[in-house]
Amino acid sequence: MVSGRRRRAGRALGPGCVLVLALAGCGGAGEREADASAAAAAFEKALAGGDRAAQCSALAPQTRAEVEDSEEETCVDAVGAQDLPAGGPVSGVDVYGRQARVVLASDTLFLAQFPGGWKIVAAGCRPRPGQPYQCSVKGG
Repeated sequence: MVSGRRRRAGRALGPGCVLVLALAGCGGAGEREADASAAAAAFEKALAGGDRAAQCSALAPQTRAEVEDSEEETCVDAVGAQDLPAGGPVSGVDVYGRQARVVLASDTLFLAQFPGGWKIVAAGCRPRPGQPYQCSVKGG
C-alpha cells in the first residue's frame, strides 16, 4: 500500500522523471560504450570457450553471411576456420552513434547497434599506419 505522501511525491516528480527516462532511453555515450564493451566481452568469452553458436549469434547479419559464404558452410561450421585471435580484456571503447570500435589487448572489434543489441561487424582487425584496419572477418 502506498501512502498519500508517497503518491504526492511521485506526482510532483512525475514529469521530470518522464523526461529523464525518455532521454535515458536514447542511451547516453557512457551507456552505449558499456553495452558495446559487454557485447565484445561476450564475443571474446564465446571465442575463448569455443562456443561457435554464441560466436555466430554475436555477428551482424552481413558478417555472418560473409563467414558462411567464404567457407561455403553454415556459420557454426565456418567460424572455426576464421582463426580469430583471442583478444583479451577490453582496453578502450569508442562509440560514434550506432557504430563502435572496441580495442582489446590483442584484437580490435568493430560493432554496430541493431534492434537486438550490439553485433560484431568486423573482428580480427589490425591497425595499419595511414590505412584502414585489416580485418580477417568482416561483413560485405
